[in-house]
Amino acid sequence: MDLIDKSILKELSNDSRFSMSELGRRIHLSAPAVKERVKQLEEKGVIETYTVKINDKCLGYSIQCIIEATIKNNRYNDFKELIQTYNHVDFCYRIAGDACFMLKINFTTFEDAEKTIDELQPLAHTKTNFIFSEVKTYKNF
Repeated sequence: MDLIDKSILKELSNDSRFSMSELGRRIHLSAPAVKERVKQLEEKGVIETYTVKINDKCLGYSIQCIIEATIKNNRYNDFKELIQTYNHVDFCYRIAGDACFMLKINFTTFEDAEKTIDELQPLAHTKTNFIFSEVKTYKNF
């Protein structure tokens, strides 16, 4: 990967809807050259997919939590199956450390958050962290 590839990744990370000609203007390459570079990044697996970032607050999910879960009685599969039934889970990672999983879930009410945490209790000890704000970060390619 060279500086041009890194520039392409930076621009696409900010907005993956750019046309090839707009992307080319931003990094000072022709549209066909940019298209070829993007194709190569896709083929190498560097670019896996293009996505949309949804503002959950605009959909009524104004409460966000990071939940650390430590599995009880080796019930990993039961926990994973339960998590897959929930809507508005931004991520769920199996991790190393004090907890077994870390997940981010969005809720409309504190009652919904409490209900979900109660549902997790038979499978895992939980530690819930409510999110107040986000610190914007940028990848440095």
